[in-house]
Amino acid sequence: MKLMPIYERMAELRIIQKRRKLTDSERLEMEHCLDVNADHCMRLAQLYNLSLMASMTEDKEWQHQLCQEIERFGGTPSSNGSSDGSSNSNESSNGSSGGSGS
Repeated sequence: MKLMPIYERMAELRIIQKRRKLTDSERLEMEHCLDVNADHCMRLAQLYNLSLMASMTEDKEWQHQLCQEIERFGGTPSSNGSSDGSSNSNESSNGSSGGSGS
């Protein structure tokens, strides 16, 4: 997956921030980058939840559409179940990791 320019800029600003205080303009730019990142993560989370619903209702066409959308957003569509809809995200939540992996 190609790194989005917004993430490259956010990394640049973070490196600058470690060396000196950000200017007002740089601080606003960092806030913008963080907002874009939060929006991106929220959209992916929504798509993962919808994909789980599609899997649970065995709606393969809808799940296929959602997986394509997840891939477009840079996510991993297989994280919410297998292509046959037999996996369930609750299986992973009973394990030792307990995290969402995002």
